[in-house]
Amino acid sequence: MKRAVGIVGYGACVPRYRIKTAEIARAWGWDAEGYARGLGMVEKSVPARDQDAITLSVEAGRAALRRAQVNPECIQALYVGSESHPYAVKPSGTVVAEALATSHWLHVGDLEFACKAGTEAMFVCAGLVEAGRAECALAIGADTSQGAPGDPLEFATSAGAAAFIFGRESLIATLDATVSYTTDTPDFWRREEERFPRHGSRFTADPGYFHHIGTAAKRLLEDTGLAPKDFAHAVFHQPNGKFPARAAKLLGFTPKQCQAGLLSPRIGNVYSGSSPLGLCAALDAAHAGERIFMCSYGSGAGSDGFVFTVTDRIDAVRHLAPTVEEILARPTVQLDYTGYARFRSKIAREED
Repeated sequence: MKRAVGIVGYGACVPRYRIKTAEIARAWGWDAEGYARGLGMVEKSVPARDQDAITLSVEAGRAALRRAQVNPECIQALYVGSESHPYAVKPSGTVVAEALATSHWLHVGDLEFACKAGTEAMFVCAGLVEAGRAECALAIGADTSQGAPGDPLEFATSAGAAAFIFGRESLIATLDATVSYTTDTPDFWRREEERFPRHGSRFTADPGYFHHIGTAAKRLLEDTGLAPKDFAHAVFHQPNGKFPARAAKLLGFTPKQCQAGLLSPRIGNVYSGSSPLGLCAALDAAHAGERIFMCSYGSGAGSDGFVFTVTDRIDAVRHLAPTVEEILARPTVQLDYTGYARFRSKIAREED
C-alpha cells in the first residue's frame, strides 16, 4: 500500500509596510469609505524597496524548512509560482535554492498562471512526490504588488509569500484529493514589456472567479463524497474581502469555516500567494483530524482544488516558525501614497 503524500512543512512571509485603502482613495479624490466597503478591505501590505518575490520566497521557504525539520539537501524539486518574478530572463528558483542551501541535484522551475501560480507549484510538487520522482518537493507562491497608478487594482494588489514542502514522511497534513479546472477566459492579462496588468472587468466576477472556483469546488466535493459540513476550514482565492465570502456562501460553507484563512481584508490580494497564505493560516488554527478545503483561482483562467486532513504532528511543529497571526501582529509601518509610490517606483525620475 502506498504511503500518503502531504505537507511536511509550511511557512509564510508578509512585509511589514502597509497602506490604507482610504489613503489610496484620498490620493485620487475618490470615495474612501465606498471603496473600502465595496472591496471589504482596510489595508494592504507593501514590499520594502529591497524586497521582491525572491526574498519573500526565501523567508517563507526557511520557515517551511524549520517546521519540516528536514535537511535542505533532501529537497529534490523546487518551484516558485509568481506573477512578479523580478527577472524577465533568469529564474527566481535558482536564487531561492542557493539561499536555502539545497543540493544542486534538484529540479527547479519558475511558474506563472496569474493568481494561481502558487497552487500550480503545489500541484506539481505533490505529483512528483506521489510518482516517486522526488523525496521532498518545495512549492512557493510569492508576489509583490502590481497595479497601475489610479487603477482599481491598486486597492487590492499586495505582497507576501507562502511555502509548502511535500513529502511522505512526518506529515502534518495528508493530501486527500486534487482537481484542476481550466478555460480560456480573458479577464486579466499583461503583454510582454507592459509594466502593469490590465483587466476586462466584465469577465472578472461571474465568468472568471465564481465560475471557475464554483466548478472546481463542486467537482472536488463530488470526487471525495464530502459535503461542506465535513470541513473545519475553507480557503478560497482572495482578490478582495468580499469575493471569497460570497463563493463560500454559494457553495454552502459558513463564515466560521472561512474565518482563519480569510486574510485579504488585512493584507490585500497577494496574487500567487493568496490562497496558499490562507492555507498557512488555516493550518495554524487547525487541530488533528480536521479537514481543510482549498480552492485557488488564476485569471486566464483556472482553479486548483485541494482537500487536506490535518495530522497530530501539527502541534509539534506549529511553534517552530511564526504563525500568520504572529506575523500580522508585528509592528507595521503605515505609508502615505507618496511613500507607497516611491517604494513601488511609480514615480519616474528623469535619470531613470
